Amino acid sequence: MENNNTNKAWKEILKLPKSVQSAVLLLARDLEQHGPATGGGWKNYSKLNGMPGDKRHCHLSKGRPTYVCCWEVFDKKLKITEIYYVGTHEKAPY
Repeated sequence: MENNNTNKAWKEILKLPKSVQSAVLLLARDLEQHGPATGGGWKNYSKLNGMPGDKRHCHLSKGRPTYVCCWEVFDKKLKITEIYYVGTHEKAPY
């Protein structure tokens, strides 16, 4: 079964500037290769405290608007993660 949140996030990516789309693809590859909880040196990477589950985020661009990506870690050992939001910092769900 496909997750509607994930599908929605990926559909939203297509509406973003090309540079942000590229950054999301690089982040997704980084999460796959190095694990969802490593941070990989992404700007403003942090764990989102005070939220249910193991949710994290990072900035994909700087300036205005600032674009962010949010994901949830389900299993660090198996590198299972779900990107559930990509968009502007102002509308981020945290």
